[in-house]
Amino acid sequence: MLLLGHGAGGGPQAADLALLARRLPPLGVTVVRVEQPWRLAGRKVAVRPPLLDEAWLELTAGLDALTSETGLRVFGGGRSSGARVACRTAAVTGVAGVVCLAFPLHLPGQPERSRVAELTAPTVPRLVLQGSRDTFGTVEEVRTAVLGASGIRVVELPGADHGFRLLKGSAFTPADLRERLVAEVAAFLTTGDPGE
Repeated sequence: MLLLGHGAGGGPQAADLALLARRLPPLGVTVVRVEQPWRLAGRKVAVRPPLLDEAWLELTAGLDALTSETGLRVFGGGRSSGARVACRTAAVTGVAGVVCLAFPLHLPGQPERSRVAELTAPTVPRLVLQGSRDTFGTVEEVRTAVLGASGIRVVELPGADHGFRLLKGSAFTPADLRERLVAEVAAFLTTGDPGE
């Protein structure tokens, strides 16, 4: 099972979350897209990180019982802010690994305010899919930030921005991006190993 949280500026219908929810079930993975309570309440702006974590922890409170009774492996993850929440709560939720889609390493133009500690804190494997044009941290910035940390695999989505959008005429097409995204996440969930 893969639990996916959305980003601060979007919802569970984000294209990458919807793609995984559509393409992973035929591969034997149940995908649960989680909508944060602040969106359900009709708010336009995300709440502070501690409240995001609290909502995630309430949702995942029964995971230990579920996994021990069924043997089901549960992974956490999300897009942008959802990835941060999954990383910050991984130790408490007991997930087998974390999938990070467009991890927001820093705010645009503020690399000195790094969030790398959130990404490196979990002891479970992490898979990071990051665009090379992401203003919240390019794939190279993320790779440099996690250098020396174990259990993290960073996969480049060439030419992609924070929303995984590509420039027109890019050699790496939207179809290529979708296939890489699904293939990398599926392989990670199957092995639970971030690989090299």
